[in-house]
Parts: sequence; C-alpha cells; structure tokens
Amino acid sequence: MSHRRAVALMVLVTLLWSIAGVVSRHLDAAASFEVTFWRSLFNALALSIALTLMRGSGLWRSLLRAPWPVWFSGVCWSVMFTAFMLAITLTTVANVLVTMAVGPLMTALFTRVFLHHRLPARTWLAIAVAGVGIAWMFWQEARTGLSLTGTLVALAVPLAAALNFTTLQHVGRRQIDQEKTLRYDMLPAVLIGAVLSAAFTLPMAYPLQASSHDLGLLALLGVVQLAIPCLLVVRLSRELPAPEIALLGLLEVVFGVTWAWLGAGEQPGASTLIGGVLVLGALVANEAMALLGPGGKVQPGARR
Repeated sequence: MSHRRAVALMVLVTLLWSIAGVVSRHLDAAASFEVTFWRSLFNALALSIALTLMRGSGLWRSLLRAPWPVWFSGVCWSVMFTAFMLAITLTTVANVLVTMAVGPLMTALFTRVFLHHRLPARTWLAIAVAGVGIAWMFWQEARTGLSLTGTLVALAVPLAAALNFTTLQHVGRRQIDQEKTLRYDMLPAVLIGAVLSAAFTLPMAYPLQASSHDLGLLALLGVVQLAIPCLLVVRLSRELPAPEIALLGLLEVVFGVTWAWLGAGEQPGASTLIGGVLVLGALVANEAMALLGPGGKVQPGARR
C-alpha cells in the first residue's frame, strides 16, 4: 500500500470515528453506561461476523491461544471504547475531543521510550504546533468551567490509544524483521476489546431504557463508527508509524467538533476554532513534507 493511500484511509477512519458525539446527542433515553454497553455489544457482533468470515471458525480457538500483545491490545481497545462514550455523556463533545488530542504527544513519547524510534524533526514540529493548539483550547475551556470528571475519564482514551498504537507498531516491526518465526494476527484484539467493554458495562447499564430509536443509532455507532474504522486502523498500523497514526487521528477533533456544531447545536467557542486551525495546519504541513522528496516531487509510497 502506498503512503498516500494509507493516509487517505486514515483520514476516512477519523471521519467515521468523529460521528460518535453528534449521534449520541440524538438519543432518547439511553445514557451513560447503557450507551457504552449497547455500542460495544453491536461492535462485538459486527466484528464477530466480519472476523469469522475473514478467519473462519478457527478464529474462536485462536483467541484462547493468542499471545500477550493481542490480549494487551484488546484491553487497550476496551478502555478506549468505554472511556470515550462515558466522557461524552459527562461533558461536551468538544471538551472530550480536545482532551483526547494529547494522544500524539503520548504516542511519540512511548515509541521513543519503548521502541527507540527516531522521529523526523518535521514530525516533532507538527506535534508541537498541534500541542499548542490543543493546549490553547483546553486552557480556554477550563476557564469556562470544563467538567473535571469528564476530562479525567476522557484522558484514559489517549493513554490507552498511545499504548495500543505503540504495541501495534512493535508487532508490525517484528513481523517485518522476523516474519518466518513470529507472526501475530492483531485484528481479533479489537473483538476482545469490544467484548470486554460490553461485559464490564452491562451490570451498570441496568435498568435498560434504550428505545428502538436509540438502538438503531447505537447499532450505527457500533458498526460504522467502531467496527469498520478500528479494523482499518489495525491494518494501517503496518503501513504508518504510530506517531503518524496518532497525529492524523487529531483530525477527529476537527471533524467531531464540526459534526456536533452542525448536527447538535454545540457551537464551539473561538478558542476551539483557533486551536483547530493550528491542528489542521500542522497536519497538512507534516503530510506535505512527507510526500515531497528531496527534489520537491511527490515520492510514490513515501513513508515516515
């Protein structure tokens, strides 16, 4: 897969991820843990069907013998699935997405510490510029009464994502270097995460109050907003370095805030708009420099 196609698919992933906030604002009765339970359950059902078609009946036997990176990644996915929807019910979509956007900083740090990656100066610069934009939004939102509980819950998402992307990068690198002796299938980790999330939130979801309208929207989130993009990002972890995946993931902030504004009336403040411009500028500059070679021409398959 070329670098350009991988980047385009990662942008699609962030676009699908970003619809969670606006869709959740149109729920009738479901709230908090019940929202998380139904979304994770529909996600697990969709992944079960998709992975069974892809891997055959041996999928379920292989889960019991899966190596530690698969289960560790599954736990990370579970934390991400659970904490995100809980945070959405505790504070605004913009606040959650802004808090989550510290992910690239955490991912860059983890890959540097655990994988000893040497990041290009332009990637560090892009992360720094995006970090300034995020810090600006966070500071301004905090001055207007940002929900501390929602923020603390939301912080679990970038932390788990950074650990997850670093693990996926580690596995992907070892597959290339030792392909004949080590080969992990990381796609089932997403299914493990969905099942764990649904199981964890079920006891706290009672009494179930979701209407048929709610179930339709939550099914949409489970399949379109979670199952499809999460399978894609696992595949893309073989093509793009973890810090780049996390940096591109910042687009979810811009997309998500825009959807919430247009579809749910959650109008972002000037600070959010200014920060969003900085984030987008950093992304565009970083991707442009990655695609352009020494001679200023686009290099097919260029990678960080």
